[in-house]
Amino acid sequence: MDRAIIVEHLVKDFEIKSQKKQVHALKSISFSVQPGELVGFIGPNGAGKTTAVKTLSGLLYPTSGFVQVLGFNPWERKSEFLKQISLVMGQKNQLWWDLTARETFELNKAIYEISTREYQESLNELTTLLDARKLVNIPVRKLSLGQRMRLELIAALLHKPRILFLDEPTIGLDLIGRAKMRDFIYDYNRKSEATILLTSHNMDDLANLARRVIVINDGWIIFDGMFEEFLGIYAKEKLIKVNLSQETDLGELRKIGKINKIAYPEVLISVPRSTTAVAAAEILQNYPVDGLTIEEIPIEEAVRHLLAYAKIN
Repeated sequence: MDRAIIVEHLVKDFEIKSQKKQVHALKSISFSVQPGELVGFIGPNGAGKTTAVKTLSGLLYPTSGFVQVLGFNPWERKSEFLKQISLVMGQKNQLWWDLTARETFELNKAIYEISTREYQESLNELTTLLDARKLVNIPVRKLSLGQRMRLELIAALLHKPRILFLDEPTIGLDLIGRAKMRDFIYDYNRKSEATILLTSHNMDDLANLARRVIVINDGWIIFDGMFEEFLGIYAKEKLIKVNLSQETDLGELRKIGKINKIAYPEVLISVPRSTTAVAAAEILQNYPVDGLTIEEIPIEEAVRHLLAYAKIN
């Protein structure tokens, strides 16, 4: 099989009966994903990312078009298909709220018919990689969001799926939690060679993670190519978020970059991507800095640049 995922002219409409109108969530999108590939599927909120992932995993039936995942029609929901995929949604729980994670893991062991040996090997490996050994026996309701998301991933990976759909897995996590989640996804893809489709509305989630990115906006795919190419053309700036220990004259700061926001103690500055490191060093040397982070511009802004570029050309 040369392609793990094939999507051709996929359309998904929703009828809103109370308002007597039709919503066109996906508008004839087409793409394919190779086995073992990690692809970022990004776009603004409401762009159609989650609808696409739910259709690929078989939770939604398409209005029209062709979809094939691992050679299966997803919406037939055959057991052979379900045993080879997994879906993790950042805003949905598969862990039982009043039980411990271990009890949910053991339920999944039975559902996916995992042997005791394979189950124990997978559990040991995943709890070690995600630093979650001490969490599995705590009732889920007592865990933080970051802790829960780590255990959600373990539940999704125990049966060693060949395809992993990750829908906004870092939503609600703090900077450290997001970084740990990204590191794990990268390592898991490299070690297991699983095919991963990662949706996000945050470009930082793809940094040093996905080589290829698909950008969707208003139900249309507007870019499909290398992530570095996308950044170089449509996201030429980065954001430096500075926390100052005291109010100070920002006159010199305006020479470093464009000040987007001032809300003491926080100042947000945009600088050319090529000068980010120099700009950050200059700020640290000349200003009373309590903290400094470097981030990608919001995906909404990059999409606006992309659409404007398309109109010009």
